[in-house]
Amino acid sequence: MANPGGSFSFDIVVFGATGDLSLRKLLPALFLRDAAGQLEPDARILGAARQPLPQAEFRALAAQALDRHLPAGAFDKDVWARFEARLEYLALDVEQPEDYAKLAKWLRLDCGQVTVYYLAVAPRFFGPICRQLGAAGLNLPCARVVLEKPIGKDSASAKAINDAVGAVFPEEQVFRIDHYLGKETVQNLMALRFANSLFEPIWHRGVIDHVQMTVAENIGVEKRGGYYDQSGALRDMVQNHLLQLLCLVAMEPPVAFEADAVRDEKLKVLQALHRIGERDVAIKTVRGQYSAGAVNGGAVPGYAEEVERPETSTETFVVVKAEIENWRWAGVPFYLRTGKRLPQRRSEIVIQFRPVPHLIFPGASRDVVANRLVIRLQPDEGISLHMMAKVPGPGGLRLRQAPLNLSFAETFQDRQPDAYERLLMDVVRGNPMLFMRRDEVEAAWHWVEPILAGWDAQGDAPKHYTAGSWGPSAAIGLIERDGRTWHEDMR
Repeated sequence: MANPGGSFSFDIVVFGATGDLSLRKLLPALFLRDAAGQLEPDARILGAARQPLPQAEFRALAAQALDRHLPAGAFDKDVWARFEARLEYLALDVEQPEDYAKLAKWLRLDCGQVTVYYLAVAPRFFGPICRQLGAAGLNLPCARVVLEKPIGKDSASAKAINDAVGAVFPEEQVFRIDHYLGKETVQNLMALRFANSLFEPIWHRGVIDHVQMTVAENIGVEKRGGYYDQSGALRDMVQNHLLQLLCLVAMEPPVAFEADAVRDEKLKVLQALHRIGERDVAIKTVRGQYSAGAVNGGAVPGYAEEVERPETSTETFVVVKAEIENWRWAGVPFYLRTGKRLPQRRSEIVIQFRPVPHLIFPGASRDVVANRLVIRLQPDEGISLHMMAKVPGPGGLRLRQAPLNLSFAETFQDRQPDAYERLLMDVVRGNPMLFMRRDEVEAAWHWVEPILAGWDAQGDAPKHYTAGSWGPSAAIGLIERDGRTWHEDMR
């Protein structure tokens, strides 16, 4: 399966191979891993989708996707010649047993290599596909099944999906992917906290005032309007991406750098989250929906116009004040914020430290700002520690905040792999560290569901905000009631 050079032999079957995820993320990621020498000569990629498609046409579709989505200068003709030869296509109806018999003929069933089933399809097909794979005898010990989020739309549907998949594949063969966990900066949270003696001793309520987590998008719903209007920002972003980031920031040190040790600690954080019920949603949450405005200098329509549903009450923006009820974090709020059609595409975590207890510099009270650690996830991955420093020059002591910057691009020079590149190779390696365990998914839904129920009980429509702004004014009011402000200088 792997040789000392680090390359891997596998068969990967991508269900939904002609869809957006496959063409925009999966095929480019596999191409780049091929270019890096991580695919054995006999590694194969089978695209499976409902529509009949000649193999040459599928390969042409893949070439177009690579041309559009690869980083500039990453396409190589020699690598494409090798990669193209790996690509095959099978027209497959996920509910037809005879089509799985065709799949069985294509697969190598001797477990001399890893078999990966990547389900890049709607969650309602996860269970039926796995049942058919099991009925055809394709749930081999060397097989792994990858599930894209969302895993359900609530606790009941998540449990039903997990039960259906778990009836065919044991938990150790199930990889629930959250691409945020594959980002280099997210993984560096572990290194930052547990490989440096500087931070862990101050990583608690006595030194940290609060934490902000922002995932801001300047795009609208694009081609996902049908899905998004049934989901909304809380289900789409908070239940998975933001809660996973919160877990990595807040978890206790694991006993070892092993998958279940790490995931055990993440689960404890989810279980310690204070539940936000109907009485709290008005003061601890804000939901909004963008109206027409301008982003990056261009006019854009409102959300209701984009999805062609004037009456829609789906939220495109959410703020949640989360609180963790344990000894380390009691009294430290975690402000989670995400939205579409915001001014910038930015994702970051801000650790805001408490101010100094006593200021000895006369006349500097307005200049001294509490220290802040900013972890940038995208687009320019890096870490900044904002500290107070003396402004050079004579004429008295003047203070100004100055950042200590770690830019991954500048420090490590090499191209930073896309999250899917790492995660796909981790599936092949059988390393579940960066994937969600079943109990994590279900615990996240148990926390999110009371918020959804509270919103329904209130019956209030989302607050409108102009596209290109930082969300409704109520989001500013929520944090300013606590005497704090949003960090929006995302440099």
